[in-house]
Amino acid sequence: MTGNLNTAGVWPRPPALPRPVFSDQRWLDAVFLHWRIPEAAAAAFMPEGVQPDVFDGSSWVGLIGFRMEQAALGRGPGIPYLGSFNEVNVRLYSREPDGTRGVVFLSLDADRLPVVLATRAAGIPYVWSRIRQWPPFPGNGGGRQHATGAAGTPGSRNGSAVGYSVRRLGATAARSNLGVIPKLHTAAADPLSIFLTARYGMHGRFHGRTIYVPNTHHEWPLFGAEVHQLSDGLVGAAGINVSGPPESVLYSPGVRTRFGRPRVLETTG
Repeated sequence: MTGNLNTAGVWPRPPALPRPVFSDQRWLDAVFLHWRIPEAAAAAFMPEGVQPDVFDGSSWVGLIGFRMEQAALGRGPGIPYLGSFNEVNVRLYSREPDGTRGVVFLSLDADRLPVVLATRAAGIPYVWSRIRQWPPFPGNGGGRQHATGAAGTPGSRNGSAVGYSVRRLGATAARSNLGVIPKLHTAAADPLSIFLTARYGMHGRFHGRTIYVPNTHHEWPLFGAEVHQLSDGLVGAAGINVSGPPESVLYSPGVRTRFGRPRVLETTG
């Protein structure tokens, strides 16, 4: 299956979000690192009824760090303390028979234990970790001014290095340090960058059934970046083997997103 978008690099229109809105979130200072992997390697992790999405003959695994800010239930205000935290996830790319694209999370590290416990109860593979963003996010003890990026989006680092350090609990637990230097004068609008970031939902398992949780957001303000620091154990801990530098390195100052009503996939199993 070839999941390629057209060569013009046109950002796909987000589908209508099924109501009600379950959560309103802001994802800031997002770092995207991606490696090619064999389609068969990704297929082993796909929920029933879903197959790997493929670009340029390959599946892709992503290591993504960002700052969750002001996450809210429904359309309400951001939840104090619990609604703002650092997250680093490992994800694959999925596609339903009807063409609906999504992501499949292999792990999601977060530094808020109540968030981890609640999401794991819902079948989402969160892991409680210590995560440090560098430089610290404005208003999070770092003393930096709240910068503005493309399209007035807060969170931009204006070309300075931005990254995340993850340490899971335990002496032998996986760790990761990932950071990039954004190239804020180099907008990323190529088909691969769009393929990896224009995702409007996640596929997962819930009580033995495959579900799709939809979301919607505007086009990411997306920029090329170069690796500043990378020492990762999270991708391997998730069961995927990669080697060498990532083929795709991207940065976004952030985007606002909303999640809608999940649906259950009808499968033949």
